Parts: sequence; structure tokens; C-alpha cells
Amino acid sequence: MTTASLGRTGLSTARLTDGKRRRRANLVPHLFLGALVIYFLIPIWWLFVASTKDVHGLFSGSAGALWFDKNFALGANIADLFTYNGGIYLRWLGNSLFYAVTGGLGASALAVLAGYGFAKFRFRGRRFFFAVLLGSVMVPLTALVIPTFVMMSDLKLTDTIWAVILPSLLNPFGVYLMQVYATDAVPDELLDAARVDGAGEIRTFFQVAFPLMRPAFVTVLLLSIVGTWNNYFLPLAMLSNTQLFPITVGLGLWQGQAAANNGGGHSLWGLIIIGSLVSIIPLVIAFLSLQKYWQGGLSIGSLK
Repeated sequence: MTTASLGRTGLSTARLTDGKRRRRANLVPHLFLGALVIYFLIPIWWLFVASTKDVHGLFSGSAGALWFDKNFALGANIADLFTYNGGIYLRWLGNSLFYAVTGGLGASALAVLAGYGFAKFRFRGRRFFFAVLLGSVMVPLTALVIPTFVMMSDLKLTDTIWAVILPSLLNPFGVYLMQVYATDAVPDELLDAARVDGAGEIRTFFQVAFPLMRPAFVTVLLLSIVGTWNNYFLPLAMLSNTQLFPITVGLGLWQGQAAANNGGGHSLWGLIIIGSLVSIIPLVIAFLSLQKYWQGGLSIGSLK
């Protein structure tokens, strides 16, 4: 009895010691992740806090940069933003939504079709064209802006919405992602069975392949929308009409005006800050609303 009790006590002590060691080993990664979370959340917190301050509170610094001022002016700042210069910010917001949705949907549609073609069809020059595609992934988008501007200028499309939408339809990384995903996610046996049943290639794609590729499609869609929404250099080079500006170029215009006015541009800096806060809300909504498709795709992948 005594020996058995001592054995149980020793085993409990060993388990307790092992549990403490595991907690200590997990402490450092958790602290590191916590520090990263704080590092990435501080700019967002500062942006929100600064958006609640009026011009005096924003530049006086009496309440500190990371805390609220006595005067909570978020509503007034939003009203000023939407009414300044005839409500030009709302125009820029609508332009950004139009460019992002149109360019994102178009780029995703082309990416899913091209990726499916590269993955499931064998044609002459397939390896060469796919190598060209991989090479184009390595080319920075900013390096293509000037050649794209020259091409659009020859086509008389500069300072039009097409100068922003048409280049946004090309997403080589999206094509590569769809090709990799379709290779594993769409079994050849299903496609062969659909063809044996008499389904054409278009019907086979939309009824068999595309539902299986939906998680990757949503991923490419979000990446394309975010990339088009955040694009600055392309519309800056293509557009000169302020009525066609997206939010990025519009806020850059205000920033240049505020810097040129020196001390007289304080009100513009306030509009730039609140405008930056409002500009990230559509992206947050897009991520939250499409998150379930990512989770579904991860679950499908875990069962394979």
C-alpha cells in the first residue's frame, strides 16, 4: 500500500512538473504573439482616437496621442468630411467602390478561368505560357505603370475609368493560385464523369468545377478588391480629373494641399485622418462577410 501510494505521488509530481514546463515553454510564443497584436493594433487605435478629436485637440496634444480628448467630435468630423468641397469625398468613395468591385470581379473571373484551363487542359505551349505567367508574378506592379500609361494614351483611354479598370483585370498571382488549387481540389474523375453524362465543357465547369473552387475564388476576389482599393500609383498616373479620383489619390491630394498651406492646413489634416478611418470600413466589412467561405474551404481541405 505504501509503495503504491508513493508511486502515485511520484507520478502526480512528475505530471505537475511536466505541466509547468509546458506552460513555461508556451509563455514565450504567447508573449511574442501578444506583442505583435499590440504592434499592429496601435496604428488603428491611434487613427480612431485621432478621428474623434477636433482641430484643437488634434494638434494641442493635451490628452496624448493615444487617448481621447475632452471634446468627442467624431460625428462632427464625419459631417465635415462628407460636406467638404461639395461632398467630393463621397464621390471618391463611390469611385473606389466601383473600381474595386468591377476590377476585383473581373480579375477573379479571368483568374479562375485561366487557372482552371492551365490545371485541367493540355494544349500546345502550356508550359511556356505558364512560365511566362510565373515570371510576370515577379514583376512589381509599379514598374508596369508607365508602359501601361503609354499604351492607354495611344488608345485615348487616359483620364477615363477604363484606364483604372482594364489594368486591374490582370492578376497573374490570382491565376497561379487558382491553378494550384484546381489541380488538387477538382478531381479529374468528376470531370470525366460529367463529360460521359453528356455535359459540355461550360456546364462541367460551372456545375462541377467552380463549386469546388469557390474558396480559392473568394480568396482571389478579396486580394483583387484590396489591391485595387489600395492602388495609388496607377490612378495617380492615369487620371487628372478629380471627379474620377479614388480615395487613395483624393487623400493624397488633400495631403499635398495641407502640406502646402503649412499652418493653415490643420482642418485638412483632420479631414485626412477621418477620411482614412472611413476608407478602411468597406474592407473590414468585405473580410467579415466573406470569412465563412474561407472557413468552409479550410474544412474541405482538412478532410482530403
